[in-house]
Amino acid sequence: MIGTFINVAAVLLGGFIGLFFGTRIPNKFRNTIIHAVGLFTLCYAVFIFGKTQNFLIPLGSMVIGTMLGEWWKIEERLEGLGERLRQRFDKEESLPQESEAGAETKSRFVVGFMSASLLFCIGPMAILGSIQDGLTGDFQMLAIKSVLDCITAIAFAATMGPGVLFSGLVILVYQGGISLAAKFIGVGFNEVAVNEMTSVGGIILAGIAISSLLEIKKIRTGSFLPGLFVAVLLVYGLTALGISF
Repeated sequence: MIGTFINVAAVLLGGFIGLFFGTRIPNKFRNTIIHAVGLFTLCYAVFIFGKTQNFLIPLGSMVIGTMLGEWWKIEERLEGLGERLRQRFDKEESLPQESEAGAETKSRFVVGFMSASLLFCIGPMAILGSIQDGLTGDFQMLAIKSVLDCITAIAFAATMGPGVLFSGLVILVYQGGISLAAKFIGVGFNEVAVNEMTSVGGIILAGIAISSLLEIKKIRTGSFLPGLFVAVLLVYGLTALGISF
């Protein structure tokens, strides 16, 4: 869970910077840094893809996993979760408050908390990085996410106030829970299975970099997530057939 702790610390750091200095940081500066991190993320994705010992495993995992992801509508479900939470929040915000000043204070706080929590948690990178951290103890992917979240927290806190800081609690519970679950489930995974799963993760991470960070082309990366587990099944299936790696 080291990656999750780093992520929470990054959000808190970015939140405090945003509260005190955020309005002095130009948008162009923040956007350029995000693009720089996006390029680094793409290079890192290529690096961890190289862990595969058989290129057909990640290829098959992505094809089968994507078909499952589209069948299960994972991308729509992730987006729908965020939309339902936003609508529920909007409904709560429409309720009458005790005073206009109190309503404005509450609104600003809750908007910051909800917006930051959704952005930091509802996405493939949070799931992918948490799984990798739990399975192998490798928190590099969450460290990359932490840099992005820190930059975002600066912008959010500057405009939405201290509610952004409390999104760190949601990150701790959400990502920490995924990491602990992955650690428990993956106790019996062998090195080959972990490497192939990591390689598939590299492909998904490249899609996130191209789609969300560099904004080159929209890619439905959420639908790729089942490929992580398909990779494990393929490794054990081929091993059972006597095919070695």
